[in-house]
Amino acid sequence: MSEANLIGEIPDMVGDMTALEVLDLSSNELRGKIPTSLFLLRNLKEIYLFSNNLSGEIPQVIEASNLTAMDLSGNNLNGRIPSDVGKLEGLSGLVLFFNQLSGEIPESIGRISTLTDVRLFGNNLSGTLPPDFGRYSMLERFEVSSNKLTGKLPEHLCYGGKLLGVVAFDNNLTGELPKSLGNCGSLTIVDISGNGLKGSIPSGLWISLNLQMLMISDNNFTGELPKKVSQSLSRLEISSNKFFGQIPDEVNSWKSLVVFKASNNLLNGTIPTALTALPFLTTLLLDQNQLHGFLPSAIISWRSLNSLNLSQNKLSGPIPEEIGFLPSLLELDLSRNQISGLIPPNLGLLRLTLLNLSSNLLIGSIPKQFENTAYSNSFLNNPGLCASSPHINLENCRSPKKSSIHSPQNTARISGSAIGLFVLILAFSFFMIKLCPKRKQPRHGSEPKWEYTRFEDITFTEAQILPELIEENKIGSGGSGNVYRVDLICSDSVVAAKVISNNKKLEHTLETQFRAEVGILGRIRHLNVVKLICCLSSETKNVLVYEYVENRSLDLWLHKHQAATVSSSTKNVILDWPRRLHVAIGAAQGLCYMHHDCSPPIIHRDVKSSNILLDSEFNAKIADFGLAKLSSKQGEETITVSAVAGSCGYIAPEYARTTRINEKIDVYSFGVVLLELTTGREANHGDENRSLAEWAQHYFQDDNSIVDALDEEIKEDCYLDQMYNVFKVGIQCTTTLPSRRPCMRKVLQMLVQSRHSCNYEYKNAENDSDSRI
Repeated sequence: MSEANLIGEIPDMVGDMTALEVLDLSSNELRGKIPTSLFLLRNLKEIYLFSNNLSGEIPQVIEASNLTAMDLSGNNLNGRIPSDVGKLEGLSGLVLFFNQLSGEIPESIGRISTLTDVRLFGNNLSGTLPPDFGRYSMLERFEVSSNKLTGKLPEHLCYGGKLLGVVAFDNNLTGELPKSLGNCGSLTIVDISGNGLKGSIPSGLWISLNLQMLMISDNNFTGELPKKVSQSLSRLEISSNKFFGQIPDEVNSWKSLVVFKASNNLLNGTIPTALTALPFLTTLLLDQNQLHGFLPSAIISWRSLNSLNLSQNKLSGPIPEEIGFLPSLLELDLSRNQISGLIPPNLGLLRLTLLNLSSNLLIGSIPKQFENTAYSNSFLNNPGLCASSPHINLENCRSPKKSSIHSPQNTARISGSAIGLFVLILAFSFFMIKLCPKRKQPRHGSEPKWEYTRFEDITFTEAQILPELIEENKIGSGGSGNVYRVDLICSDSVVAAKVISNNKKLEHTLETQFRAEVGILGRIRHLNVVKLICCLSSETKNVLVYEYVENRSLDLWLHKHQAATVSSSTKNVILDWPRRLHVAIGAAQGLCYMHHDCSPPIIHRDVKSSNILLDSEFNAKIADFGLAKLSSKQGEETITVSAVAGSCGYIAPEYARTTRINEKIDVYSFGVVLLELTTGREANHGDENRSLAEWAQHYFQDDNSIVDALDEEIKEDCYLDQMYNVFKVGIQCTTTLPSRRPCMRKVLQMLVQSRHSCNYEYKNAENDSDSRI
């Protein structure tokens, strides 16, 4: 009875079903406690209650001695894991992640000889891990991340030789890594970041045959980097440890490496030319080390590199001209080194979203492409640099040199310049007074009277906003109005203005409702929601003034429409998967805030990729919610509107039929966005006759390979597991029955967890009906 739209509580009478062997009530809206009688059924072999709203404790008395699989994940269960679980001699899978379980893990569980799958992440478990985990069974999955566990990792995790992953990040684990992990050829992922582990990495672990991801950042590991690593290793993250010595010349043998993060260690020596021989490298972070010497000119080989951070080292010499020819580079940070010379002009041709060259010894003028406010802090503390634009915090290139200011031959020139400057200041002041007048009093006659609703201090008036609402400044349009870019010369800032025109005067009740909603939305301040600055209102139109978000909307980046609309510094950039996942999580955080942390909750009603904006660092911001619907009463499940709002391809089926709404219509729309992110398809283009959501549902139900549906432009082996899991979240969100969709809080949990998902999940899950990740 999985995904059967069940509500209410599990009845106690289920304990009377003495012949019951399999109970699957997963993915419903069940609440209340798990009946104690359920675990007294001696014939029960499998129980799946995951993805519900069950609460209370897991029954402590378990007499269902034939249980082989228990999955209670994704609920609100609390209390301890029953010690009786250790008596289940045939148990193969114990899956309890994303609950609120506390206390210690019973030691007896580690001695179950049939146990292969342990997933307890996302709880409040404490104490030490049972030392016998893996000693008596062929353990395959071991995931205990995001708890409060202490002590050491069990020594015998891979004793059976089948272990695919150790995922224990974000705990309080200490001690050294088990030496047995160095002889575990089955491993594909080790993620133990965010603990207090120490010592050296077992030499065999570096070269483990199938290892694809080794993530050990934020610990106290020491030692030198190995000369050889696994030929399968695509992701190596060792930041914030105590690794020392030089990057070995043999690094050119790490051929499969895609992500290499080694920030905040004690690495020294030069950057070897051999490092430039890695053909698939997209991310290289070596900041906060003790590297010195010049940047190698062979850096031109990094054709796939997206992010390069070498800041806070002791690098010297010039910036290689070759760095300006890296076609995929988006982030460059060389700050706080001793780099000297000119900035290569072709650096300005890159589509950089982050640039930091501050605190070096650079000289000369900066490339003209960087002379805008987006790069105002990119060149600080370089006394020899200059710029032609006043927006950059540098000396003006056209100003006299300091060394010649006081020479006799310049005295008369400087005196004359001072007089000319005085006249110029007077003229400029007169100009600014005309351009930036104080607010005019409304005239008698036809000129409309404007009223202000402010949500923060503002220095502009309608006199600076209204003249800019012209076609050449239009940056977007929608059903409720057009959006314009407005440059505020007086304050040297940019805002976005959305114009909502009325064909006739608003009725008093609608006007009151509009102002009430705008008043509430204006007080929302969240990183992932576009900030509403003020509202200008007249009898004929309303103008909503928002913060300006530089990189525009997600759909422009996903569907290749961005060339004519985004800035030249980011034109033609393709979003790789790490950025897409970052966007998905950010947008989910914004919607989660609106649904669960606002009182009353805010229902957006028009979630789509064009209403998710991206700032200069590709942080997602939910936009165009100024007319979203507020639940009229806190706790009210549904409300009725007079007409359907939303966009074709994103509208939940029940909303289109009944015009009754709750938060689940936003969940459906966001699920479509997740499908866009993973497949690259547009919302209305699943196939010839179906929308993306309809196509994806049928594709999934027909047991097709999900991997084949993923976006070919960004599909790389090291990301397939994450893309697979996010696609499945999209499927859950776009299911037809709203009660079967997760809430945004659960959606956010699943997306965050997908960051640390393992490659073996997508490989096994399609042929494993018991896979629940």
